[in-house]
Amino acid sequence: MTDSKRLISLDVFRGLTIAAMILVNFPGSWTAIYPQLEHADWIGTTLADYIFPFFIFIVGVSVTLSFVRQEQNGRTKKQIALKSLWRAAKIFSIGIALRLLPTLDLSRMELPGVLQRISIVFLACALLFLYSGWKTQLYLGIGILLAYWLTMLYIPVPNFGAGVLEAGKNLSNWLDGVIIPATLLNKKGYDSEGFYSTFPAIVSGISGLLAGHIIQKNKDKQVLVIQLFLIGTLLLLVGNSWGLSFPVIKKIWTSSFVLVTSGWAFLVFACLIWLIDIKEFRMGTKPWIIFGSNAIAVYVMADIFETLFVKSCLRNGVYNGLQAWGLVPNAASLVWSVFSVIVCFTAAAILYKRKIFIKL
Repeated sequence: MTDSKRLISLDVFRGLTIAAMILVNFPGSWTAIYPQLEHADWIGTTLADYIFPFFIFIVGVSVTLSFVRQEQNGRTKKQIALKSLWRAAKIFSIGIALRLLPTLDLSRMELPGVLQRISIVFLACALLFLYSGWKTQLYLGIGILLAYWLTMLYIPVPNFGAGVLEAGKNLSNWLDGVIIPATLLNKKGYDSEGFYSTFPAIVSGISGLLAGHIIQKNKDKQVLVIQLFLIGTLLLLVGNSWGLSFPVIKKIWTSSFVLVTSGWAFLVFACLIWLIDIKEFRMGTKPWIIFGSNAIAVYVMADIFETLFVKSCLRNGVYNGLQAWGLVPNAASLVWSVFSVIVCFTAAAILYKRKIFIKL
């Protein structure tokens, strides 16, 4: 897809998702959050649980569209692969570094994390796009989900047995403690972005790769929307059915969770394409395009800003002050989240106006 045919809907989707990530990740207080802005305790989903898989889906779509354009411009597979490896290494390293703020205390280092998972999924999608076709990607994705399901249900975990999917007692959490050194894990001994659950997370990225292939093959956007909508509906049906025996759990990224969230990603993307690229309804899209133009950089800045706000006591001061003025804790916490989004948008707008696009 050439720049002249660029899907504005993808830029808007990316911007909406990164803004939502900031809204959810930086409340005024972790003890005062509206239920839909807080991740599900275990089984089931809230709105917050869809944000990260949506972003990973977008990563997959972007890899396909960007790499096709790079190949058309004469870049070799090796050049693209090396550039992708370097980019993944930077994102992974930044993810680890952010955990050390503000004191750079190495004892606080943790290997798993959101940016770390994004970097791994990005690199996996990049290599899959460069060195395999869409059928291989589809079969691999199905294979990973089936293998994850079978291993999680039928490989016994020491002291707990097979098929236990409770927190800290399942195969994914146990493998985190075995493979990742204890000094690089949180106090629980496992992580939502841990080692084994990264494999099904890669399938969320593959779903985006496949959506990108569909976009490349369809010049008729009406047909494209119908295909994306049908695939999304199918994924939802299969995912929810599978969830009856292998529950939808974000914190271990179950196979059913992949299908349900990918299904919704297809549906949301189809709606945005229809509304923005076909009907050309562009009112109010500019802020999200600005957010999406430096998505990873803005997410990193959000973490740095929050560190500064916490260290300076600004966050607690505003949160407590809002309650003193009569706001309930949840509302005060949400106001701070919105403030964080506005601060990050301001930074993103400055970069956008100066045509600075940071490719981490």
